[in-house]
Amino acid sequence: MNRKKICVVLLLMLLLSVVAASGDQGAGNVYVIPIRGEITPAMHLYVKHNLSIVESDKNATAVIFEIDTYGGRIDSSEQIGKLILNTNIPTISFVNTKAESAGVLLTISSDTIAMAPSSTIGSAETVPNTEKVLSTWVGILRSTAQKTGRDETIVSAMADKSVVIPGVSERGRLLNLTNVDAILLDFIDFIANDYNEVLDYLSLSDHHIIMAETTNSIRLAQFASNLYIAPILLAIGIIGILIELFMPGFGIGGTIGLISLAVYFAGNMLAGNGNFATVLIFVLGIILLITEAAMPGFGIAGIGGVLCIGVSIFLISNSIVTAVLSVTVILILTIIAILLLYKFAPKNKYFNRIILNAKLDKNKGYTSTVDYSKYVNQTGIVTTALRPSGIISIDGELLDVVSEGQFIEKDEIVMVSKVEGRKIVVRKMN
Repeated sequence: MNRKKICVVLLLMLLLSVVAASGDQGAGNVYVIPIRGEITPAMHLYVKHNLSIVESDKNATAVIFEIDTYGGRIDSSEQIGKLILNTNIPTISFVNTKAESAGVLLTISSDTIAMAPSSTIGSAETVPNTEKVLSTWVGILRSTAQKTGRDETIVSAMADKSVVIPGVSERGRLLNLTNVDAILLDFIDFIANDYNEVLDYLSLSDHHIIMAETTNSIRLAQFASNLYIAPILLAIGIIGILIELFMPGFGIGGTIGLISLAVYFAGNMLAGNGNFATVLIFVLGIILLITEAAMPGFGIAGIGGVLCIGVSIFLISNSIVTAVLSVTVILILTIIAILLLYKFAPKNKYFNRIILNAKLDKNKGYTSTVDYSKYVNQTGIVTTALRPSGIISIDGELLDVVSEGQFIEKDEIVMVSKVEGRKIVVRKMN
């Protein structure tokens, strides 16, 4: 009897576990991929990585893209937009705070759009705002709006100041909509405070929410390719090398410099902004500058080093703006660092050659000017006519002189009447 009870209990437990498992499977998974901050190649890698995870999950029923961005690169936003458009998983864009500039494209790429209270969308003008770039960008926005059933005129007005929508946008001003404006214009589907309200609206409230993962490589790429972080990393790296060059021994300056350069190049390479050839060009530039520092004068090695570093920065930067900003920051911080090193750092032979710190000590035989006072009252022979300046010879030594105003012919005998610094004044002997 006891055995029968045990068997019945075990059978019931097995049935309950099967039912629970089937219930969980039926609920499905809704993934959330936050898109926050600047849209860069690193962001594209991040979205691509997580979308591949979503698409490999047989229980995935939808993916929410939580958007909070001021924009970023057009090429990166276009790539992310294509990923969203081409996935076979239902997509929802949830604008939480703002979807400005390139964020507009990501928002309209989804099947469904929701906005949080007090959020905004629009102001999608390109930088630089040339006719060619703007035309291409507006074309991308309109094409995406057509695919997802959004109002392409509203989207165009967000990017092009010349587009006028009566009662909505004015000529000369970019369109930017609040969540209330967007819902009244039927540009978005609904307003929600959080993920749960999004799921409630879509009848997915019983589904499981899974937050997207961020790998360390993606974190590094996002950090190093940031518009404001990248130039600072590069400047720290170069300054660290300068400190190591100016101060004997390999210490904290060189260590911090190498770590900073490693983070900069590794992160940007992971973000797709460069390759090993770019790193080699930069290293060659540093080697050339060190070579120049070890030799007097500023010659071919120094110029080549500066050019190599400049080229590598432009090649690895994710935009011209980033490249120019990087070069500007590096120049300013490097000049400041050199001035501080000149004032506080212990000097070595390389530092002295760069800043010309050598002193000509009179006790060591150096003088600031030649002392011509010894020639006063001495006589000499004019070797070139004095008109009134010319050359005379005193005891076989040729001297540049000037007469007291009169013309003195060659081979005449003159006497040094006075010396004023480097100026030797002579007069004709009667």
